[in-house]
Amino acid sequence: MRVALFLTCLNDTLYPDTGKAVVKLLTRLGVDVDFPMAQTCCGQAHYNTGYRHEAEPLALHFADVFTGYDAIVTPSGSCAAMVRELYPRMGERARAEGHGGTLSAALAPVIPATYELTEFLVDVLGVTDVGAYYPRTVTYHPTCHGLRSLGLGERPYRLLRAVKGLELVELPGADECCGFGGTFAVKNADVSAAMGADKVRNAESTGAEALCAADNSCLMHLGGTMSRLKVDMRPVHIAEILASTEGRSAL
Repeated sequence: MRVALFLTCLNDTLYPDTGKAVVKLLTRLGVDVDFPMAQTCCGQAHYNTGYRHEAEPLALHFADVFTGYDAIVTPSGSCAAMVRELYPRMGERARAEGHGGTLSAALAPVIPATYELTEFLVDVLGVTDVGAYYPRTVTYHPTCHGLRSLGLGERPYRLLRAVKGLELVELPGADECCGFGGTFAVKNADVSAAMGADKVRNAESTGAEALCAADNSCLMHLGGTMSRLKVDMRPVHIAEILASTEGRSAL
């Protein structure tokens, strides 16, 4: 199976270790992973702030870069949702305006081939025990895009429960938004900060050593909140936990 890693802008710029963890994990599971160097932004930031037409060339470029792979795997629920949920809408709206045929045709191969990491592991590879080792108490935050757009459901929990040494504890109010929401955090800073504080306090109440999620955008927001509130807890992407093994654990 020939798989492309869609790292995303945020991870490429701020969290490259997450991308390295994905490659390490998938390679360990026998997957041939490629990293297309021409990849850029998927257009989510543009689309979500009302610049749909400006997002269209980015979507076309995404299709040009990633078409031809058996699967496109990303450690980001929000960017996976952009491709799977919003790319079809872009094509439909462009078609309604009389110029969508080319866009829809270009996007058609990449939409069903794009998977968030935990989806790919459970649904495509058919694994939950990936041979990971992480001897810590962990609580899991299901991000909004993963929970509501992709419907990840139990997949992340099944993967975490199979990690050797890991104790998974329930997060109160797990289905509540952390308050990041991309530009929401900028436009509604006070509300965003209050929501982040609620989420961190709930995580702190579990006694967990690490707060895990499948999207670094939310972890960036929550990690900053932890720092401001002086909470002794580590934000960690699920890929880094699943890539950890005995003797090489991401602690």
